[in-house]
Parts: sequence; C-alpha cells; structure tokens
Amino acid sequence: MNANNSLPGRAFPGLSAALLMLLLAGCAAVTPWKKPPPDYALAPRADSAFAPIEAHIARQHGSEISGFHLLENNAEALKWRIALIDSARHSLDLQYYVWFGDEVGHLMMKRVIAAADRGVKVRILFDDLNTMLHDMATVEIRDAAMQMIDAHPNIEIRLFNAWHSRTLLGRAFEAVGDFERLNRRMHNKQMIADNRVAVIGGRNIADEYFGLNADFNFHDLDVIGVGPVARQASEVFDRYWNSEWVRKVPRQSQPVAVGQHPSLADTETIRGTVLSGLLDGPRSWEAELAALTDALHPGSSTVHTDSPSRASSTRNHMPDAFRDLLRSAQREVIITNAYIIPDANFMADLRELSERGVSVNILTNSLASHDVPAVNSHYEEWRQPILDSGAQLHELRADAAVRSEMVDVPPLQAEFVGLHTKAMLVDRERLFIGSMNLDPRSEILNSEMGVVIHSPPLAEALAGSMERDLGGANSWRVTRDEHGVLHWQSDAGEETEQPARNLWQRVEDIFFKFFPSDMY
Repeated sequence: MNANNSLPGRAFPGLSAALLMLLLAGCAAVTPWKKPPPDYALAPRADSAFAPIEAHIARQHGSEISGFHLLENNAEALKWRIALIDSARHSLDLQYYVWFGDEVGHLMMKRVIAAADRGVKVRILFDDLNTMLHDMATVEIRDAAMQMIDAHPNIEIRLFNAWHSRTLLGRAFEAVGDFERLNRRMHNKQMIADNRVAVIGGRNIADEYFGLNADFNFHDLDVIGVGPVARQASEVFDRYWNSEWVRKVPRQSQPVAVGQHPSLADTETIRGTVLSGLLDGPRSWEAELAALTDALHPGSSTVHTDSPSRASSTRNHMPDAFRDLLRSAQREVIITNAYIIPDANFMADLRELSERGVSVNILTNSLASHDVPAVNSHYEEWRQPILDSGAQLHELRADAAVRSEMVDVPPLQAEFVGLHTKAMLVDRERLFIGSMNLDPRSEILNSEMGVVIHSPPLAEALAGSMERDLGGANSWRVTRDEHGVLHWQSDAGEETEQPARNLWQRVEDIFFKFFPSDMY
C-alpha cells in the first residue's frame, strides 16, 4: 500500500537489536491522554546560520520576499535536510505523516538528536496511524522508543489523532468503535530550521523517498524556502502542535531515564553510495549555504493547510486553494500528481480551461509505475473523461530515464520508479508544491498542506523539469484512435493495453475495483 494513504509496514524510530530486547518488558500500561500545554515557534534570531541568506534576499528584493530552490534530485533532497539539521542553532520543527525506521530514518534521527545535544529546541509531530504495526510487541517497542527520544530535555514528540490504546488488540476494537475519527490522518510534510528556512513538499522520511530502496524509489519534489515563508510554515506547525487533535507521547509503566536515547543502527546501504559522507556525523555546511544564497529564486508565497480538526460542518481548505490557482490560468497549466481520482469540480475546471484556450498537461502514475494499484483501479475510468476535457494525459514509465538522473542514488538501481510528486505550474509564473493528491482521501479525509509561490524564475525551473518528465523517455502519452481505443505512446513504442510490470498487477487492478475509492 502507498505510504501516503495506508498502513506502513516498518517501524519508527529504529533501534539496535540489543536495545529493542531491553524494551520488551513492562510496556503495557499507559497514562490517560492529556492535552499538552501550548507552545510556539521560537522567533528567528540574528545569529542563525541562515540569517545572512535571508538578509541578502531582503536587501535585493524586499523583506516580504523569500528565496526558493527546488529539491528534485533525491540525493540532494536528503543532503539538504541533513545540512539544515546540522546547521540549526536554535530550533527544529518537523511534521511528517511517515518516518520509517529504515536507513534514512536512522540517519536523520541521529542528526536530530545531535542537534538537541548541542542545545537546539526540537519539536517532532507524527501522525499516530504509523505507530500501528503487525504485532503487539512492535507497537509497544515503538512507543518505548519514542519515549526514550522524547525524554531528551531538548526534544518533544507529539502525536496527531493518537490511538487511545497502545496495543494491537486494543486498537482493533478502537478502530471498529471510532473509525470516523481514526480515518482523519495528518498527511502534512515539512521541516523548519531556526524559523528562517523551511522544506515543504511531498517527501516522507523513508528510503524510497531518497533513492535508497532497492525495490523501488519515488520521483518526488520539495522546495527549500528561506525568509518569510518559514514563518508561514511555522504558523501551520503551531496550529497543529497546539490543536485538540494532538497529544504527547504516551508514558509507559517503566519510566525511561532522561538523556537515554537510542543507539540507532548503522546504515550499510548509504555507506555504499555517493551519500556515504553523510555518515561521518554533523559537520559545517558553510560552503553549501553560501552557494545556496546565489541559487535561490525570489518570490512571494502563501502556505496553505487544512484545519487539524474536521467538524462535520466544515470542509477542507486545500482543494479550494489548489483550484483557485488552477482557475487563475490564462495560458498554460502543467499538473504532476501521483494519485488522481478526479471529482466533478476538477473535471469542470478542466473543461472550462480548455474552452478558454488554456493548454493543460497532466502527468500521473501508470499502472506499471504505481506503488498502489488500488488507486489505478479507480483512476483508469477517468482517462477518457480527462481526454474529453481537452487536457493531454501522460503516465510515468516504470523504467523512466529520470530514474538514473534524479531518483536512484548511485550505484543503487531499484527495480522501478514511481511518481510521488504533487505539483502544479500555472502560466510559468505561479506554482504549487505540497502534500495533496487529487483523490477523495486528500480532498475530504486527510489534512494536507502546500505552498503557492509567485516566482517566474522558479516557475521556469519547474517547467523545465516537468517538460522533461512529459517526454517519451519518461512517460507514456495516453491518446485515442478514431474508434475511441486508448493507446500509450512513448520512446519505447506503442501499447494498446495499459502498461504493467507483471500479470499480478493486472489482477490487483481488477480486484480493487470492488472497494471504495476513498479507502486508499
């Protein structure tokens, strides 16, 4: 299942085997939930390592303008996260739907703990769906592991929409009795350093989002923003951090000593790649930060998010923000979105844009590139209506050329590449990058976030990447012949049946048609 919309199968945070055995005892009792006291982002300070970058942007473009840089290459996306963690001097705020206990998860948590050791205030907000694993022992181990990290005097972990029960059996009963609440998940992804720089986008924290999974890796997108956009992101973080839907990490019956944090496992796959230098421990990133100053594109921004809660009388904000941007197009729209199951409003927008002469190109996953065939089962019936609207439709190839250029970290080469990006470009002036898929779960059930940026130079940079992905070396163009039969065309040739990696994918594609589209 897709890590965005379903239950992951790996634990966070990862601990060494010896430490895990020590945690097995005495993990059953849980204190009652209490809403934690309010707490807010630290104000940006003048001695932050990022202050000179922001000052440079303000001198050149004004105090309301931020600087932006796209994070498309998976290796660069991981390096910049580590660079920001290593360079933070005052605060780190991290908000993620998924943070697996794999090699990337280990590496980043080591660096977060090292930042806390040197006095950085760290706040970590996780969605609690991902504390549910396949057996009771693992559930309890994960809670104990989070407690050990949370016991650090400079780290606090909170959980969004937390399970009241901390055992697998108790959660099974809870899911039956309170499914409507538990179906509301926090899909947001962001990190903020010193309240001066933020990373916002589609990546969770796991190997496949950074090119280090041997089975498959995602083609994804984030953006670094330095300046006022970081404070906008902090407002979103604080809104969730202090919401009624957030609780502190549960305390187990056996307390954990303050300062006793996990001995996280080594990362053998990373050690054998071009990212091996990241394992040497925290270092100075002064040269990279200086180079970033010249690489940033100026622009204005608005960070959008849904309400943390979901009252029956309200609706999510993100779909309206996305469609306001979409409807503003005068000439051109390019949409790259991993999981598309449209609704009537989106289809009406496509037809209206076509009637106004606006060019629309859409890139999504093919069945072959999908990590969630269940989504494809409900998307495929929309291929014809999307083409009827006047839009051009493209689907990522599982063997896309971009895999070696942007996705896999050398020398690793995964079996296939999947699309995970959620982005839109409008008139080569404005763009959206965020966490929101174009499907019922993102629109109605989950909370989402994203940033809308007005920056012609950044938009041109994104346009180049999007046009490359639309090309035949990376995607299939879906067309129809005179009889209405769909064809998939690319540099690899032409198909009259949707491309798939194997027969089992085609069987799954049929099977999942019998389930509701908002399950995934």
